[in-house]
Amino acid sequence: MVTKDMTIAQIVAKNSNIIAILLGAGMHCVGCPSAQGETLEEACMVHGLDVEPILKQINAYLGA
Repeated sequence: MVTKDMTIAQIVAKNSNIIAILLGAGMHCVGCPSAQGETLEEACMVHGLDVEPILKQINAYLGA
């Protein structure tokens, strides 16, 4: 299960296919070194996105 306080690096380490979900949500900086240390919530805030729908989509993909 992924939580909003996990870093992008931690989330991608769980399953690299999650990158496609993040890119699809408009988070095109997934490969940026500074983004790797940001939490999902922080990254969503920077991009003006609501974290909850993205979090639900990731966890649904993971079957969590």
